[in-house]
Amino acid sequence: MRMVNSGSSDVRGDKEESEVPFDPDATGVIPRLTFDEEPSGRGPGQSSGEPAGDEAPAERADDKGDGAVSDGEASADDGDDDRAADQTATFRIPSALHIGRPPTAKEAADLSTAGTVSMPVLSEPETAEDGPGPEDDTAAGAAEATRAVSRASVALGADAPGGPQAEDGSSSAAPVAEPAPTPASTPAPAPAATPERAPESGAASAPAAAPIVAPAAAPEPAVEPVPVAAPAPAAASAPAAAPKGGVMGRIGALVASAPKWLPVLLVLEGLVMYVLALKVPPGPFRGVDPSKIDGLGLISALPPTAFLAILIMIVSFFVTVAQSTDRKFLLLFQIAAITFALHGAGALVASEPRFPTAYIHAGFVEFISRTGESAISIDARMGWPGFFALFAFVTKAAGIEDMTTILQWTPLLSNLLYLLPFVLILRQVVATTRARWFAALLFVLVQWIGQDYFSPQGFTFALYLAWVAILLRWFGRVEPRTKPIPPKGLRKLIGRLDAMTPGELANTGTFRADKLLMFMLLVALFLASVASHQITPFMMLGVLTAFLIVKRTSLTWALPFFLGLAVLAWISYMTVGFWSSQIDAIFGGLGNILQNLRSNTGDRIEGSDPAHALVLQARLGILVVILSLAATGLVRRLRRGVFDRSALILLCVPVLALGLQSYGGEIGLRIYMFALPGACLLAAYAFFPNLPADSADVREETVPLRRRNVRFDPQLTKKLSVVLAACFAVLFAFAFLMARYGNEKFERVTTGEVEALHHVYANDKPSARVLYLVPKLGREVTPTMPWGERDVEIVSFNVQALVHKDPTQIADAVKALQEQPRNSYLMVSRGQVSYLQLNEGYPADWGERFRAALDASPDLKRVYSNPDAALYTWKKFVRGTETPEPRPYKTPRGEPTSPWTPVGIAALGLTWATLFGYEVIRLNGPNRARKARRRLLYLAIPSFVVAFAVIIERFLYIAANN
Repeated sequence: MRMVNSGSSDVRGDKEESEVPFDPDATGVIPRLTFDEEPSGRGPGQSSGEPAGDEAPAERADDKGDGAVSDGEASADDGDDDRAADQTATFRIPSALHIGRPPTAKEAADLSTAGTVSMPVLSEPETAEDGPGPEDDTAAGAAEATRAVSRASVALGADAPGGPQAEDGSSSAAPVAEPAPTPASTPAPAPAATPERAPESGAASAPAAAPIVAPAAAPEPAVEPVPVAAPAPAAASAPAAAPKGGVMGRIGALVASAPKWLPVLLVLEGLVMYVLALKVPPGPFRGVDPSKIDGLGLISALPPTAFLAILIMIVSFFVTVAQSTDRKFLLLFQIAAITFALHGAGALVASEPRFPTAYIHAGFVEFISRTGESAISIDARMGWPGFFALFAFVTKAAGIEDMTTILQWTPLLSNLLYLLPFVLILRQVVATTRARWFAALLFVLVQWIGQDYFSPQGFTFALYLAWVAILLRWFGRVEPRTKPIPPKGLRKLIGRLDAMTPGELANTGTFRADKLLMFMLLVALFLASVASHQITPFMMLGVLTAFLIVKRTSLTWALPFFLGLAVLAWISYMTVGFWSSQIDAIFGGLGNILQNLRSNTGDRIEGSDPAHALVLQARLGILVVILSLAATGLVRRLRRGVFDRSALILLCVPVLALGLQSYGGEIGLRIYMFALPGACLLAAYAFFPNLPADSADVREETVPLRRRNVRFDPQLTKKLSVVLAACFAVLFAFAFLMARYGNEKFERVTTGEVEALHHVYANDKPSARVLYLVPKLGREVTPTMPWGERDVEIVSFNVQALVHKDPTQIADAVKALQEQPRNSYLMVSRGQVSYLQLNEGYPADWGERFRAALDASPDLKRVYSNPDAALYTWKKFVRGTETPEPRPYKTPRGEPTSPWTPVGIAALGLTWATLFGYEVIRLNGPNRARKARRRLLYLAIPSFVVAFAVIIERFLYIAANN
């Protein structure tokens, strides 16, 4: 019997195919029986290229040991997860067994030496009158062949995937001993072997089979023939081995099938338990009381059953991922359930949509839907109106007037949407099933920054993930290094990295029409992000450029120039109203890496409340841990000879944004969000760094090239990896609740706050102003209230009122209100007071005492009040003063321009047309239409220079004249 690994593509030295002992748990190979006759002159289990004797088994054992573990872990610890259905091992059996003729003694010898487990064999009955002769010798050979077939069938059953196996993949079936011969079944004496029969007799008496020893020549006794019904005892024992019927049998079958139904039951149980724990009225072990939320955030008010439900769902995930099959739909559902529990907690608890900034974005949508245009003079974000225009079209077409439900569930829907392209990205990396799904779980657990609310950055992040997925899936490129490695220096290190196994899968073939369609989708996604967000296009452009530098995409350098020109053109021509008067604010932060880093880390960990300081430190802790795991995963993959260029690019490219500007003090959060895909993938390799098992489908599987000696038990390291990954997942899940909802005391929006602002919207004609509280005057301070939900061109939120820790000092706030015209309101809300208490150290009773001081002021009048908010206005105005008209959002004389603008627009059109045509022709192959592509480049290069020069000229000319 010979086993051939038909799906292996491993190369060791000059040997093209190495044969290893069949081990389903280590290689993921499923046996397949083929029937072809073994050539003569070759022993069983020995191929034509193997040495005779014990050399081949020793080599197989050495191969298994080298490939099993690297750095203390089995390289196959994850291989069983990725075994494909077409992976096979071949058992060669003499063709006589399936054509119906009796096997020869040589074939019987082959089978007897291949068997490893013996079983009872019934010998043919013989009469006393039979003596030694040719017929008897033939009968003895047939009996020996029958024994060999029986032993081979037992060995095949033990090696089959469905047969009983030990944890290490070896057969766990105990050998069945042959029964002692009884006088009634003692065989007749066998004749002495003649010289010409010696080879067959020797072959038939191989050590693996226990031959029936015949006594020496003796008188022929009268032996009663054995009846044909002699096999009855063996047949009678068969029902005893069958599964027990009745209740106990059903229970045993149910327990045996637990790996199939237990994960489903656990995740459903955890999901139902979690919803009930958060939605039922507050009690000892259920419900959420918002009044108990303190500096730790929502986690301080969650009941214990909520934590238990999250733990059950995570355990369900790891029970599934530890199995030998890739249950894609179940794993995706489990991750979606965990996403619902973590990212949907705010929607389940809050009565109003959380996070105040979401309301101003809803106001932009309402404005565009009502007026049909955007206005950059109202807010700079209106200069990138793609996201707002999309939802304005959707809400108007669907007849949606109240966006409360959309705002409330957008964070959950956004994270579920992120999973789809990220899973597609994971399918294009060379990793085991456990590594891929654990990376997807990490992506959900460590995304605490909360940029997934109703916002352009949350929407364009989904576009970014889809962009990367298309680049890897349809335009991926993996080419082995053919150049020799330099002898020394930095070039030697780069050459060694380049010669390692790629961590990505190449695009093995796509129809031209599919490539053209995906290329157009790639351009459309980029242009949509250009029109919707300021940072995302630069992240996309950086990833594309890095892929081109490290040769991981089949696209050309024409595309970065095409897309980069689109970004510059949008800024220069479409947002001129934003940058024309504040060039210093836009470009002042370029290159100030340390200052930008300080404004996004150091400034955000300052705080006076001890509990809230733990929240800020937990956020930095998650960042440090995930980056440490990513570095560990990168090192472990490098030690296995794998270089994950794409994952490293996705991690490092967003960090370059520190050289741009502080982005309102939030550039660090944007960098963390865009670096998450690469960080999570590399962090998963810290636990599951090994390569998957080999397969016939090379796009999905590969085999390790670097092998090391076994240091620990492979089964032990496999189990330890899963346990450690589960522990880190639970740690990240509970830390997520603290980091994500740590600001819940002031980011939570109450019904009273919303109703107070609705009072303003009901009395904002012809205009209105709302003053918000700040501990110090300055820019980049966002109101901690649900501001701007309606009438964004009428109601202004640009005035600040300075307050102090002493709640009786209201002079500055009163003066700020006095300087404003009629219909101006000073708003005191629960969210603003909570922000001052947690981040600025204001007293716990500051809000009540401050409102009491305002009520006692003779110059102020309270026009609206509820437990969560109050509105104050000036009591007496000078007679004859009227409420002013709102500031016009249209520029009377139009947007400023420059003399060379028409030339620049014409050059832009020509450049885009030529570069797009060049890239489309190049999709058909590198050697297609070389002359046409060269002519297009001759047109594109000068037109690009002219278009770029006009963009620079516009910045200089307009900034100097405005």
